[in-house]
Amino acid sequence: MRADGLFIAVAVDDGVVDDAATAAKLAEVCPVDIFGDAGGRVELVEQNLDECVLCRLCLDAVGDVVQVIKLYDDGAEL
Repeated sequence: MRADGLFIAVAVDDGVVDDAATAAKLAEVCPVDIFGDAGGRVELVEQNLDECVLCRLCLDAVGDVVQVIKLYDDGAEL
């Protein structure tokens, strides 16, 4: 699953999209509500993507199943 904003794209490994623990953790740690928990399923809140402050909390919480991609930097990953 991937969603693109103007400056940032976020990708979540399809293998964990339906994992309730991952959905809850991502929704809990993101300070700008990019991630939601839709009944145990990871949800990307597209209108919040460009609010990303590059804090890495999502990456620290769930590891390499999430990618934050800086579209303004030729697709460099955070």
